[in-house]
Amino acid sequence: MALKVKAELDPQFQPMAVVCRDFQAEVVKSQSNKIVIGIERNKGYVSVYEMQVFADGIGKDEENYRLVERTVKSMLWMRGGYKIIIAGSDVLAKKIEADYKEGGLREFDEKFMARVYERPFEVESRCICNAPVNNEASVSVGRHLDGCRIGFDAGGSDRKVSAVINGEAVYSEEVVWFPKTNSDPKYQYQGILDSMKTAASHMPRVDAIGVSSAGVYIDNRIMVASLFLKVSDSDFDKYVKNMYLDVAKEIGDVPIEVANDGDVTALAGAMDLNDGEVLGIAMGTSEAGGYVDENCNITGWLNELAFVPVDFCEDAMVDEWSGDYGCGVKYFSQDAVIKLAPAAGIKLDESLSPAEKLKIVQNHMDEGHEGAKKIYETIGVYFGYEIAYYCMFYNIKHVLIMGRVTSGEGGILLLGKAKEVLEKEFPELDKQLDLNIPNESSRRVGQSIAAASLPETRK
Repeated sequence: MALKVKAELDPQFQPMAVVCRDFQAEVVKSQSNKIVIGIERNKGYVSVYEMQVFADGIGKDEENYRLVERTVKSMLWMRGGYKIIIAGSDVLAKKIEADYKEGGLREFDEKFMARVYERPFEVESRCICNAPVNNEASVSVGRHLDGCRIGFDAGGSDRKVSAVINGEAVYSEEVVWFPKTNSDPKYQYQGILDSMKTAASHMPRVDAIGVSSAGVYIDNRIMVASLFLKVSDSDFDKYVKNMYLDVAKEIGDVPIEVANDGDVTALAGAMDLNDGEVLGIAMGTSEAGGYVDENCNITGWLNELAFVPVDFCEDAMVDEWSGDYGCGVKYFSQDAVIKLAPAAGIKLDESLSPAEKLKIVQNHMDEGHEGAKKIYETIGVYFGYEIAYYCMFYNIKHVLIMGRVTSGEGGILLLGKAKEVLEKEFPELDKQLDLNIPNESSRRVGQSIAAASLPETRK
């Protein structure tokens, strides 16, 4: 695989977009057939993706499987759902079905989706004549700026809160915390409540609360969230699922709206740009993704890009939580900075927290350390190639990045390298895409300010 822009600190990197392009170039030279991948989620919504693969039984079944498995994985975490439908290849459907069951390669994914959608997970094989078709929907949320609002951004390393009056932030703060290592949900509850009470003290009243947080939320209930990684299942059901609703009652029983932090990033971008088809990426403790369509509406897709493949190389770093390799969490987060530090000649004390390790690298960056620059350049190369991969599944005009990893000069360097990848490797995308990075203040607390606009106030 010849890349036009190299990931200097990661020479084994195999970007998904290039792997897909090379695969299709080989397929057209051989016997092939079309398959349709469908992902079904709540209310009967279905997302589909079509691709050409080698015909079954010509000695290319393993090549087909490796790429289709990664594609299914991508679709599942971008869209979300409880059923995978494979139309056009019973051979591939059976292999995928074996992955998504107890003891299979994707047991984590199967259990995660079953929990989110509260129903058993399925894989279904169909004839191509009965292929699934798109059935999508989107909803309008946010962009409410009236009144006195609290915007809260629950990060894994720090929590940010803003007091917002008629669209203007009158107070913002960040507090370091350690929710992912605490098994007692009282720790997270008290931290959230303390931040909100602090914001409330800077306003005459509280009319509404908006929350931006990594995870999956349905009707403002927490279905899955990495902030509660150490909390037992019984405590999660008892104390965590309704935690934000409980906090809102304690603040004054005010309207609350909870959204995935990636969707809030995209919403913030749409508000700032006054345009749609925005993909928002928050690079912090993990990678969060969000998307608004051409009408500036949220689609209801999962957009959990942390679990979407970035690197096709089977020797890529494995995510401890999902057990999968080469996914976004290790490429667009503080973990990405930390994993590249040794190759950049930067030694980090293992006793430090991930946020503290990131800060050391950022300090090196501020001092002009060449190794630190190469870290951000390498992440920028990752990002440029992954944007091209995202474009296979999303209609994108604008890409907005935010989060702690993008703070300072490192974020600017990262974005510049991503643009270089698009210019040299995907010139057709370079012409259609606008890559944006907010100013420093917005990058630090923009999530909580945008979150404040999520709920409507009671009239």
